[in-house]
Amino acid sequence: MGSAERLTEETADEKLLQAYRAIQQRQHGLIHDLLPALRKIDALDEAHIDQVRDAMFHTDHPYLMALVGPFNTGKSSIINALMGSETLLKTGVTPTTDSIQILRWGEAAERMESGREVDTVFYPSPLLRKVSLVDTPGLESVFRSHERTTRRFLHRADAVLLVMIATQAMTASSLETMQMFKDYGKKVIIVVNQCDLLNAQERAEVKAFIGGQSQSKLGLQPDIWMISAKQGLWAYDGGARDEQAWRASGMDQIESHIHQQLGDAARLRQKLQTPLQIVQNVHSRALQAVKRNQSALSHYQGIGENIEGQLAAQRREQEQTAHELNQELAAQFQVIAARSQDALRDIFRLSRGLRSFFGGLVQFIGLARVFGRMRGTSHVEKAFAAHDVFEPCQEIGRLVDKLGPRLEGQDMQDIDHLVKYGRGEAAKLPPDLQQKIIGDIQAPVSYVRQHTQELGGLLAPIEQAIKTLELQRLEERFRNSLLYLASWQLIILVLLVAFARFSPLMEDDILRLLVMIVLPLTAILGLLMLPMRGRMLHAQFANRLDILSRQCQDTVAAAAAKQIDYGIQLRKDTIAPLTRLIEAQTLIYNEQLEKLRAGEQAMTSIESDLNALGKRTFLGVPL
Repeated sequence: MGSAERLTEETADEKLLQAYRAIQQRQHGLIHDLLPALRKIDALDEAHIDQVRDAMFHTDHPYLMALVGPFNTGKSSIINALMGSETLLKTGVTPTTDSIQILRWGEAAERMESGREVDTVFYPSPLLRKVSLVDTPGLESVFRSHERTTRRFLHRADAVLLVMIATQAMTASSLETMQMFKDYGKKVIIVVNQCDLLNAQERAEVKAFIGGQSQSKLGLQPDIWMISAKQGLWAYDGGARDEQAWRASGMDQIESHIHQQLGDAARLRQKLQTPLQIVQNVHSRALQAVKRNQSALSHYQGIGENIEGQLAAQRREQEQTAHELNQELAAQFQVIAARSQDALRDIFRLSRGLRSFFGGLVQFIGLARVFGRMRGTSHVEKAFAAHDVFEPCQEIGRLVDKLGPRLEGQDMQDIDHLVKYGRGEAAKLPPDLQQKIIGDIQAPVSYVRQHTQELGGLLAPIEQAIKTLELQRLEERFRNSLLYLASWQLIILVLLVAFARFSPLMEDDILRLLVMIVLPLTAILGLLMLPMRGRMLHAQFANRLDILSRQCQDTVAAAAAKQIDYGIQLRKDTIAPLTRLIEAQTLIYNEQLEKLRAGEQAMTSIESDLNALGKRTFLGVPL
């Protein structure tokens, strides 16, 4: 080989190694990202998580070809034949291998026993420079621990040789084992040993039977190699290997596969394919587990929606209670307005015109204060007392005092219902979810009525304004009205006296008659204005009363809203252990599903690049 060719080959090898390391790094990143999510997935077997954890380190170890199958099928004998040493691994008619034995290349034959599940045997065979051979304890062993050891190791193998003997080929357990390999995503080569016990026709029949069973039962078409490990060992009789005898034993098929089919690119590709298959297998199980969890939780998400609906309905009921109370309060203000109208109509009625005139006259000449101190109460106050105008204020107080107990009664009734409902639904949860409930679903030990208890103090200024301030305003306007009336009538009286004195001097009789008619009518008009003044004062009082009514209702509504919010929060706190669990699990499952889908995309990309590893391409497309 020329120097140019060697340089080209070295460059190609370096590019292959760089591509391998790049994919390896991506695989490590994928596993590193997935492991935290996998650990949190309920119902995912810890053994599968261990497999993914092992897969992260898998690519750092040599290519592994595992021989599996029932005990006494000649797995150890096959490896001995490949190594050309009859005594390298122990063989026998009873289970002799109770641990995984990995054969690796070494300068000299040496056994390193770990005392645990995996022992290493070093041997100076050229074949072991390309592949490490794995001898596993027999499946269907009388020692069940042997089978568990084998099954735990299977996911680590890059290639699998399923060994069976010619006289017991393709049993039900063999089909089960192949199905397990299929679930792992591994390609299986079937090795039929002890074929030296069969003639040519029987060999053909056994091979056809195995192929037919694989296709019909599993939909697989595996490679089937008919061999004899015993004849393979005989080929070494005398030291040098007899190649003709070696080919006759069928052992050359295994050796050729290692030399020809497992070239550098193929080995590197398979080294990365194995951990990818492990991750894909566990990812599929995890995805199914998360979807099952989501499906199971969908019913309980309905519980959360039901609780939200109950809380919304209960809030509406509480708000309706507050609204009805405000309507009752508004009705009491209307009663005050109606009674005040009767009282003002009474003191401003026309029949009291003369009395009102003298009252205004007293105001005019400044004696009103003296008479007021003598009487002790004002005209308006007496009239309001006579008509019980302010009696509804007491009813307003009684109504406001009822708000707190009404809201509290509804709160406690609804909370008791929520406790029963929440406990019932929690008892229906799967045991693993029940264990995740934090806190107890129970009614609160105390209830705070602060917001409704403060209403009395908040409404006191409004009541005071109705009884005192507005009454004083009315009394002042009443006195002013009487003063205006007296002034009006006095002016008319002065005009009449002046007219009586100077009328003889008037020459026009018609004008004199007109003045005599107009002046009395004007005096009467002043008296007629008295009821109108009463209606005007009532309208002003009613407007201010309406403002105070709205202030009262707003104050009650604000206090009720705070108390209702408090009650709703009590309900939420009561049922929170259940709703928190549902919300938390929903969030967890959604995050897990999102991470698994991101992992799926990463695996698809890695698999695409892995399939192209070491292959010639044209414009970036593998040939």
